[in-house]
Amino acid sequence: MGALQATFLFLILLKACEITDAEDGEWKTATATYTKETDGSIITEGACGYGDLHRTSYGKHSAGLSTILFNRGSSCGACYEVRCVDHILWCLQGSPSVILTATDFCPPNYGLAADYGGWCNFPKEHFEMSEAAFAEIAERSGDIVPVQYRRVKCERSGGLRFTVSGNSRFFQVLITNVGLDGEVVGVKVKGSRTGWIAMARNWGQNWQCSINLTGQPISFEVTASSGRTLASYNVAPANWQFTQTFEGKQF
Repeated sequence: MGALQATFLFLILLKACEITDAEDGEWKTATATYTKETDGSIITEGACGYGDLHRTSYGKHSAGLSTILFNRGSSCGACYEVRCVDHILWCLQGSPSVILTATDFCPPNYGLAADYGGWCNFPKEHFEMSEAAFAEIAERSGDIVPVQYRRVKCERSGGLRFTVSGNSRFFQVLITNVGLDGEVVGVKVKGSRTGWIAMARNWGQNWQCSINLTGQPISFEVTASSGRTLASYNVAPANWQFTQTFEGKQF
């Protein structure tokens, strides 16, 4: 291959990489509103089951998603970069963005028009934000604003957190503080006297199985939406108790 041909091939490959990168970071259009909360968080017990959002570190940067985005709870924990666009009165200058974590479901209201109250009616893509997060991208006087959004990696401090609940015949775990994709699509649990046991999604990011793990150290295997799997061994000691939270590894 001559030098000219090699250079030409290199430019083609470089352009292909640029196109791929552009597609990965492609912005999509949606709308956003906010709900007033005095503590700065959108809700304290949302459809993802995270409970107090400040304790789970999501806090004011939490969002409720419309039906099509929520995807029956599988989007819980996913991170989105959102910016206000195309509105000279409501969008802040320069269109700054904010990173949000999906923590709740914004239910449809088919009794209202999609552009007046029925923000989350299917198939609209909509984010219901906290007032504090909304104020980072738009004027509070904006009732509903046009936005662009894209999925981004979740930046978390510390490891995955496992909050166990249930009873001697029913074991449940809530998984929070998930990095990488943020979305958990598969969970397995293992006691010191069992093999790996697949868990089923109960709701949001609560996972369950019918097993008695009392008195056994517990390990978890978590699979993210990218397909990457992470195992955290002996996260909970043999004397663990229901309602306790334990920290594992991070993606």
